[in-house]
Amino acid sequence: MVSLQTPVCEFGAPAIDFALPGVDGKVWTLEDCRGERGLLVMFICNHCPYVKAILGRLVRDTRDLRDLGVNAVAIMSNDPHQYEEDSFENMQKVAQENNFSFPYLLDESQQVAKAYGAVCTPDFFGYNADLQLQYRGRLDASRKETAPEDARRDLFEAMRQVAQTGKGPEEQIPGMGCSIKWIDD
Repeated sequence: MVSLQTPVCEFGAPAIDFALPGVDGKVWTLEDCRGERGLLVMFICNHCPYVKAILGRLVRDTRDLRDLGVNAVAIMSNDPHQYEEDSFENMQKVAQENNFSFPYLLDESQQVAKAYGAVCTPDFFGYNADLQLQYRGRLDASRKETAPEDARRDLFEAMRQVAQTGKGPEEQIPGMGCSIKWIDD
């Protein structure tokens, strides 16, 4: 397992369209996912200890963001042949067991992850209402272990600012996670 940090936010970069199958049987596009005040695009998977450490907080924060007009979508781009835990069937189980309130999509070709420049799981891309990138940082201080309960909600606070002002914070702490398991690895 290779741990990577996310690159610095490229403010204003446009969100890239996609059409991917969800665990709910629907094919989702960027337009289907966007919220009135923004969109959080998350690259996650089922097996990564970094994702497992934040899953409860991720579900909480995406629900809270939805109340602010910011929708979320999770995309799984790992090669499931390398990690059976990341199979589509297991994606369905994880979404149901954790009460995902957002679409969980399979990027089987990995083209969406490559187009976004995603490097790890989790990797967060926070867009404003105009679908311009405003946040590329961490959820909170969690790593492979969950951060303390009183940890600052970095992603939530940043996306609340985006919802209110259209702009993300200038200072952002990079996210960290397991490298995406590319098909050619």
